[in-house]
Amino acid sequence: MAKQDHEIVSVYPFSNEEIEQLMNNSRECVLMWGTKDGWPVGVTHSFVWHDGKIWITFAEHRHRAAAIKRDPRVSVNVSAAGYPEGSSEDLPRGAITFKGRGEFFQDAETKDWFYRALAKKGNPDNKEGEDFFYNFLDSPLRTILAVTPEKKIMYNGTKAAGHIAGTLSDDELGERLDSDAGRMNKYREKRGLDPR
Repeated sequence: MAKQDHEIVSVYPFSNEEIEQLMNNSRECVLMWGTKDGWPVGVTHSFVWHDGKIWITFAEHRHRAAAIKRDPRVSVNVSAAGYPEGSSEDLPRGAITFKGRGEFFQDAETKDWFYRALAKKGNPDNKEGEDFFYNFLDSPLRTILAVTPEKKIMYNGTKAAGHIAGTLSDDELGERLDSDAGRMNKYREKRGLDPR
């Protein structure tokens, strides 16, 4: 990629394996929703990636619960910045924003597996810490949100760095999406610039 093509980033997707690595190793996500008056809002949460869904928990009296029940369309951003300190350098870098729909769960079976999975993810080598967090999560006002992704907006920072450094060939790139293939050239044309 030529240096002047830095606006083209849709060619850096994650593979399915890299998505699994990012989602299973990053400990934090940002859940985003729309308020009644149209403001976009986001809050950082711990999460679990399970069965292709993003699982999050918070107290049911939070404004986000009412907002998501009113309109289940949400976005969730997961970044490599959420990897624990000392994580392998081989893990993919970058971020994914998932657009999806949220569904709430409060049944005992879901609470049991999810609280245990979340507690273990936050305390992978500390059974005492895991058990403490598990018991902390099991509170009467807590609800569980599962977000089912419908679209992914990806930026694979590892792939981008390799491409810029010349160690990744053009045939290893992803498909150029419309934002970088069509819309970008419309904006370039408006500014009197040559298409790319």
